[in-house]
Amino acid sequence: MVLITCSSAHQSNKTTLFRSVQQMAYSLIEYHSQIVSGTLPNDDLVELRKKVTAKIDYGNRILGLDLVVRDEAGNTLDPERTSTVSLFRAHESASHSIDERIQEEKVKHFSYDYAKLTLFSGVHTYSLLINLRNFVCNIGEDAELFMSLYDPDKSEFISENFLVRWDSTGMPKEIEKLNNFPALFTDLSSTDLIRQRLFLVCQIIRVGCMELKEGKKHTGGLRRPFGVAVMDITDIAHGKTDDDDKQYFIPFQHMFLLSGLFVTLKLLPGDVFQVKKNYPHFVDRTTAIVRKMGFPEIILPGYVRNDIYVTLLQGEFDRGKKKTPKNVEVIMSVLDEEGNPMEKAIFPGVGYEGITEYKSVIYYQVKQPCWNETVKVAIPIEDVCRCHLRLTFRHRSSQDCESHKLFFEVDVKKADDAKTYLTLPGSYAEVEEKERQTGKSFHHAGIIPITKDSFQIATLTCSTKLTQNVDLLGLLNWRSNTERLEEILQKLMEVEGGEIIKFLQDTLDALFNIMMETSEEETYDTLVFNALVFIISLIGDIKFQHFNPVLETYISKHFSATLAYHQVGLDSRSGQHIIHTKSCVSSTPLIFSLVLLDCRDVLLPLITDQLSGQLDDNSNKPDLEACVQLLSTVLDMLDCKDVGHYLACMTAILKQMEDAHYAQYISTFKTRQDIIDFLMETFIMFKNLMGNVFPPDWMIMNLHQMKVFLRAIDQYSDVLNKYFLDAAHFHLQLWNNYFYLIVAFLTHKSLQLESFSLEKRDKILNKYGDMRKSIGFKLREMWNNLGQHKMKFIPAMVGPILEATLVPEPELRKATIPIFFDMMQCEHHFSTNHTFQKFENELITKLDQEVEGGRGDEQYKILLEKTLLEYCRRHRYLSQSGEALAFLLSSLLENLLAYRTITHDESPELRMSCTVNVLVRTLKHSSSISKYTLLCLRDLHLDRENYTEAAYTLLLHAELLEVWISCFCTQKQQAQYYENIMHAMRPQPEYFAVGYYGQGFPSFLRNKMFIYRGKEYEWLEDFSLKLMSQFPNAVKMTSTSPPGDNIFNSPGQHIQCFTVKPVLNLPSQFKDKGLPEQILNYYRTNEVEKFQYSRPFRKGEKDPDNEFAVSYDLYCFSLWDSHKLPEISPLDNAIETMELANEKLSNLVQQQACDRSLPVHPLSMMLNGIVDPAVMGGFSNYEKAFFTEAYMKKNPDHLERIEVLKHLIALQIPLLDEGIRIHGEKSTEQLKPLHNRLVTCFQDLRAKVEKLYGVITLVSLMDSTLKKGFVRDRLRVCSFWEEMFQICGSDLYEILSYNFLEGVLKSRQLQAVLIRWHTTRPSIFA
Repeated sequence: MVLITCSSAHQSNKTTLFRSVQQMAYSLIEYHSQIVSGTLPNDDLVELRKKVTAKIDYGNRILGLDLVVRDEAGNTLDPERTSTVSLFRAHESASHSIDERIQEEKVKHFSYDYAKLTLFSGVHTYSLLINLRNFVCNIGEDAELFMSLYDPDKSEFISENFLVRWDSTGMPKEIEKLNNFPALFTDLSSTDLIRQRLFLVCQIIRVGCMELKEGKKHTGGLRRPFGVAVMDITDIAHGKTDDDDKQYFIPFQHMFLLSGLFVTLKLLPGDVFQVKKNYPHFVDRTTAIVRKMGFPEIILPGYVRNDIYVTLLQGEFDRGKKKTPKNVEVIMSVLDEEGNPMEKAIFPGVGYEGITEYKSVIYYQVKQPCWNETVKVAIPIEDVCRCHLRLTFRHRSSQDCESHKLFFEVDVKKADDAKTYLTLPGSYAEVEEKERQTGKSFHHAGIIPITKDSFQIATLTCSTKLTQNVDLLGLLNWRSNTERLEEILQKLMEVEGGEIIKFLQDTLDALFNIMMETSEEETYDTLVFNALVFIISLIGDIKFQHFNPVLETYISKHFSATLAYHQVGLDSRSGQHIIHTKSCVSSTPLIFSLVLLDCRDVLLPLITDQLSGQLDDNSNKPDLEACVQLLSTVLDMLDCKDVGHYLACMTAILKQMEDAHYAQYISTFKTRQDIIDFLMETFIMFKNLMGNVFPPDWMIMNLHQMKVFLRAIDQYSDVLNKYFLDAAHFHLQLWNNYFYLIVAFLTHKSLQLESFSLEKRDKILNKYGDMRKSIGFKLREMWNNLGQHKMKFIPAMVGPILEATLVPEPELRKATIPIFFDMMQCEHHFSTNHTFQKFENELITKLDQEVEGGRGDEQYKILLEKTLLEYCRRHRYLSQSGEALAFLLSSLLENLLAYRTITHDESPELRMSCTVNVLVRTLKHSSSISKYTLLCLRDLHLDRENYTEAAYTLLLHAELLEVWISCFCTQKQQAQYYENIMHAMRPQPEYFAVGYYGQGFPSFLRNKMFIYRGKEYEWLEDFSLKLMSQFPNAVKMTSTSPPGDNIFNSPGQHIQCFTVKPVLNLPSQFKDKGLPEQILNYYRTNEVEKFQYSRPFRKGEKDPDNEFAVSYDLYCFSLWDSHKLPEISPLDNAIETMELANEKLSNLVQQQACDRSLPVHPLSMMLNGIVDPAVMGGFSNYEKAFFTEAYMKKNPDHLERIEVLKHLIALQIPLLDEGIRIHGEKSTEQLKPLHNRLVTCFQDLRAKVEKLYGVITLVSLMDSTLKKGFVRDRLRVCSFWEEMFQICGSDLYEILSYNFLEGVLKSRQLQAVLIRWHTTRPSIFA
């Protein structure tokens, strides 16, 4: 089993995990061989089995498998034979042991990484060298830079501040250190470096006026916040990055560009003494030593420290009579009992001498300022007991006259008199204590008025001379509290080892003094002995092994009490023996948790009594605010406790209850309302406790809990049916909570057997069965019991029922899906319009959400459709509408499942197609799905730079939201838009028809054809290549003919791709009107819905001398359907081709004539393709095909159309003439050879055409005859111009050239002809 898991991990490319598990597998194999050898003594065999189980449990944890709980012999616990509480404790103990092992492995792994470098071998203390190279920011005032290390996950600073001061000119105040401000952050332990994240934070404080813009007349010297810079140094701390010369730029957050500081960082092994010794070139006398706010991992003998850190946290200050909050400045100083200040006792940051008075940062008009400023207070050890901290508060403004006002009108002399204010309470706790003792409200002489203002500070003591540990302090002062001596000695065992080591000699003296002075009583002997063994075993810990000589020195020199020797039997040799035998079984208790647990029984009743007494006291007005604060604190502490113990106890109680117990308990409630309250709280509690208390790998505990809860829910179901089902007592919210609880139970992850391995699934089924089926059948039963109340749960309960039906258990699905039909039937019966629209809309919306969340499968789609059809077809009124909904849901599910699958595909085209497919299905049924799908489609278009399509998608989304967006622009902008329309080059895209045939494609593509719009300058070859790259296994079809059934039903993939031509569809306002060519060009390739393509096939016998003797079958596609158009003859196709060629040439000539800035290359290519005999083949092929005597004799009815074709050929000459003239004007020197060849070829072509087909002179307005209407009805057009020539003769060209309207008005005969032709064939004049 282990080897299989190794292979799986290896396949997942988790190299580190694979190697760890592989090594464990080798160890287990070795252990197994030792066990089966039969040569091990019994004690060794027991120990080896413990090692095996511990290693297996550790492997299960790192592989994400379930926790296995065992007894002391290593056997798996049976939950049926073990009490619930014992089962919980076994889980807790096993989990705790594994957590400790994982932490040890992390430290080992970290040490292993550093062991690669010999410098870091065996090192437990580290230092981080930071050098500030430059500070770039134009503040204009003095500035202070505070740099410190910060743990973002715990939201705490872990080091002191490194302080650098900058002047208003942008230079450091210590100019001799320019570009070199080194600081050594020392005392860092390995646990500090393996933090998940570690940041270097630099806070910038400016020192000057309240606002930067204020002048010299305003208050100066104010400390104001300016900015912060943060750098993630986790990789450097983990040793992943080590580049001595690299300078890091740390930008200021939300400030000017290129504002920040440049630093270098280097991690060094050892404490400050080792670093100074080993790296004198890095650390010298100018390097600032920045200590950790705490002790290093290993405390060496002789390590002396006595630092107190004070953090100004926050405050809340009443604005008083002012309209705006005050600008609060906190002034901190250290004074003795006489009120004399302790000089230079406060250190805001390392790098400068201490100061006597510290002034905080000022936040402008903030009622509740949060400072979080930490300073170090350094006082000689002999002066600590007689010193105190004084904090005063001032309002600071920008004006000198008001800058030093104290907060309140106080007697300044008395307020500064230490003897006066030291008699006052220093906190709310002292006030309450004084009031409790006296029984009266506290009043004083008015030195400082009573206010509602509050202020908070935090302190941290890092001292090898002073301790704040209550238990250790109790031991050191045991003589003053001998009645608690037994408790004091017991509490000592819970003190953290580092705290004891700091006061090792004093602690040992106290223990031996207790033994000596209480020698007549044996009460304390065992406790003292256990404490001594505990302390001695601490020395065996690797963190404190350096204190072993200290202990031996104490034993040999300081300890000489004969009685104590007799009591303990301890000398240096026996002490060493105890170290080795006891240290292996010693462990560090969870001090803080135990203290809370022990104090809980004492403090909680006391606090509740105080609260109830305060609130029930009618004689005095209760301090409600104080009560609320106290209650909040208590609840916070209670909330922090692990509820696992309570849940285990509750589960144990429920497990012991029989049916009669439940009935008896319900009968104790006096009213139905009491039962409602109980059930409501129970349902909510059950729902919140399931899966939210025990860790996921506590599978046995979770299943045990679920089994007990299932039985309880079954009992409560009977209570619901008995008391709350009739109309008079029906309670909607209670039933709602019940159904939500059942659905939460059904979908609980510990019950989803399909996600487990087959072996695990079988074990659960054998032990517990499938609890989902039991609760699912209960859900159906309770729903059916509702009767006429069912309508109250529609549509709110559609979503939860859908969750239940989606659980992948066939029997459960068959039992719960019919509830949907029941809902349809219910809404149809009770609604006024006899529909089930609410149910339908809610089901479609929730179905999309559930499928997107990963639920649902093909089997569910089939079963849902089958079940609904089966029920609906048997119903008198729902047969048609129900059947339609069933098919709609099946189709929607198919598309949603395909969409869920394809969202992880790398092809944006596939995702786009699938998204459109879902959109088409849901647009009319669910606006919420459509809106979400439209946004997804927009993102896909934006990723592909399809900005126009993205805009249309947003437009449709806006219409769904009923939002109208109006755009306003200036006339100048509008003019620019029109200018772009008329003159900017707009490449015309190609359109491609793509068919996906075969069963190998997804359902949204399978056996369907789509029209794709190509990108600019994207031709068929490029598009086909891109298309085939998405489906590398597909076969490209070479024919444009529709495929047969063999292709449709084949298991593979076949792609058909060819170019189609958009069919012009002018808007109604533009039809039958003369439009600029640029606008027509737009509508030729945009806003189109129909497309056409020609597929040639031969008709009749093959003529090798005339390849144009074929006919063409023309197909037309729309966005919604396709149909076949009538066949057209080769002659008609030739006329159409010539007409389009002339039109294209005319458009290009017009564009070049109108805008001389256009490039001439498109014109060069077109002219060369027509006039050069080497590339042309156009009408020469027509001459061979249609202008021969044999063809005209065979097709006498084609003579008139042949004349039209000849006329179009002759019409091309003047167009070419004009185009070559423009080409000559725009040709550069490089194009002169090409132009000369064009002129030569054109002269030959012109001579030939004019000789055979006549001469046509084209004037500038003659191109109006080249519109499509001119040749759409070719015979009638030809007849029209013949009539016009008969009336006007050669004057026709003159009339058309200068003033067509004036000419028509002068000739009644011409007017009659125009009216008659316009009436019968208006398209001629388009």
